[in-house]
Amino acid sequence: MAGKSGRFADVLNPNTGEVQAKVALASAEELHDAAVNAAEAQVAWAAKNPQVRARVMMKFVALVAENKNELAELLSLEHGKTIPDSHGDIQRGVEVAEFAVGIPHLLKGEYTDSAGPGIDMYSMRQPIGVAAGITPFNFPAMIPMWKFCPAIACGNSFVLKPSERDPSVPMRLAELMIEAGLPAGVLNVVNGDKESVDAILDSEIIQGIGFVGSTAIAEYVYSRGCANGKRVQCFGGAKNHMIIMPDADLDQAVDALIGAGYGSAGERCMAISVAVPVGEATANALIEKLTPRVESLRIGPSTDMEADYGPLVTGEALERVKGYVDMGIDEGAKLVVDGRDFKMQGYENGFFMGGCLFDNVTADMRIYKEEIFGPVLSVVRANTYEEAIELPMNHEYGNGVAIYTRDGDAARNFANRINIGMVGINVPIPVPLAYHTFGGWKRSAFGDLNQHGPDSVRFYTRTKTVTSRWPSGMKEGAEFVIPTMS
Repeated sequence: MAGKSGRFADVLNPNTGEVQAKVALASAEELHDAAVNAAEAQVAWAAKNPQVRARVMMKFVALVAENKNELAELLSLEHGKTIPDSHGDIQRGVEVAEFAVGIPHLLKGEYTDSAGPGIDMYSMRQPIGVAAGITPFNFPAMIPMWKFCPAIACGNSFVLKPSERDPSVPMRLAELMIEAGLPAGVLNVVNGDKESVDAILDSEIIQGIGFVGSTAIAEYVYSRGCANGKRVQCFGGAKNHMIIMPDADLDQAVDALIGAGYGSAGERCMAISVAVPVGEATANALIEKLTPRVESLRIGPSTDMEADYGPLVTGEALERVKGYVDMGIDEGAKLVVDGRDFKMQGYENGFFMGGCLFDNVTADMRIYKEEIFGPVLSVVRANTYEEAIELPMNHEYGNGVAIYTRDGDAARNFANRINIGMVGINVPIPVPLAYHTFGGWKRSAFGDLNQHGPDSVRFYTRTKTVTSRWPSGMKEGAEFVIPTMS
């Protein structure tokens, strides 16, 4: 339905800088109405056989596949990532929907026959009720599906507040869910800003909240949501390191850094933004190989099927990233490749930026400490493996990390010791597949349950344990002693 608040946000085309649409921003009252709508629909939806809910997910997966080209083009037009990258965004979301198709098995509880004299005991997983998702601009297909697919499959209804920067794909996904057979009211998409977010956090109807965004907002959402008695999982910022050992295949490592550091213009929470070569010889060779690769990155509009990456999402994002490059120079880092002055012919008002490469970055610099979220790679030189591993270990963020080596002992030691949530061994972006779970450590995540995989079922359900005894097995008279196994 049309918004009633009278407030709107511009939806930009990052390729041209032009306003291509306006999105209505919901009021707190409109958010409340969506939550009421969700609560009314949830009871009947939860009563559906899990297999019926699974069939809706199966149909949804098929419909997304049928409409993937339309979705990718729509996503690229509002976000700016290339169409091939948009297909990846959609596919990684669909994989969670495919996981949710297995919900009849995933919801099975436990059963113990004859736990006591004439007593049986069993557990049930039941939906929490109404859940909500607050999702970011950088994955407008994937992360909404990571949230609403398992939640709805578990029998909950859902209120989705996507980013107002690229709202069309989440809206289209909701339409496809309805086309797949989802009853009206089970999935509600509410476009909005902080007013809508606060309404979600303060709602007496919404029982669980999933958030992805910056660490500052993640901490705010987690604190306020938990204070209001909600179940909350929040995922924040990242500063992902890749350690390159002296024995690594350097060509493979460079390929990995180029793709993981500059893909999607660096606007990924799993982007590699720090390369840590071990030893001077490794560092010098790495810079020698990286420099021409960064200089030759192909930057183009999101419709360019051959482009390595497209524009950043907004002009503000572009200026923020350029500001970090200025800061790095002031801090004393060596700017080996400078992409600040890049202009795209025919798209001079677009939010394009060339790749930047820093060398001699140190751990006390802000460009090392803070998430830049742009096409900027920092090289921090380490003399030894122990010195290298201390960098991610001591950083406040703990989302992802990688090591490139041919040494199995080093890789095993690294995987066991590192205090990071997702680890790649000769894999630059260690995003787990849908049937495992995604989540960082330290200030990259707030809450004890992660996204997708088995944790998503745990998050969107409550466990109820039933102890039953029927009259034929019951003793006469009151029992005043607490039951035990004896």
